Amino acid sequence: MSNTDLEDELRGTLDRAAASVPPASGLSDRAATGVRQARRRTWMVSGAAAVAVAAVAVTGFALTGGNTPEQPQVAAGGAPQSTAPTTTAVQPFSAKTIAGRWHAVQITGTKSLKMPRPDDPVLLFKADGTWSGSDGCNALQGTFTIGQRGEFAAKIGPQHLIGCENVPHTGVLQSAKRIAVTGDTLTFAAADGHELAKYARAG
Repeated sequence: MSNTDLEDELRGTLDRAAASVPPASGLSDRAATGVRQARRRTWMVSGAAAVAVAAVAVTGFALTGGNTPEQPQVAAGGAPQSTAPTTTAVQPFSAKTIAGRWHAVQITGTKSLKMPRPDDPVLLFKADGTWSGSDGCNALQGTFTIGQRGEFAAKIGPQHLIGCENVPHTGVLQSAKRIAVTGDTLTFAAADGHELAKYARAG
């Protein structure tokens, strides 16, 4: 048998087998129905996923309070309260800083400050840059200057000296190059910073 005859016989066998199979009615309809159901299930799953995503987004927004940044608390006057530290300005020195009467309470090398004397051993500084007073025996006077950072210089005016156990105000004023004021205490210091004397405000 030739190849052509074999092919014809096989083709005839297949045709007879196909003819003996009963037609499946509604096959295309069922296929179309299956496709529509599959699409419907896909849409339902997609819709449910979208709802879930929206719910998570809303919940997250509620928990975080939204995207609005936190604002500073506002005081009763309507302006935000400042958290910046406050600083106290340091007043510069001037002649007014030491204006008034002062008594010596400590002078380096002097041990007899409290002994009785004919006059009250007091120094009087004035805001105009002049000073006067007494060493306990002699009247004193002169001028002085004070820098903004406490630099000090004094000049001694003419005076009559009477010998006695006097308080050496003039020695302190001539040697002092700086002053410091703490409350009612006036401190004189030399150029190298060592303390020369302390005075207390007397009024």
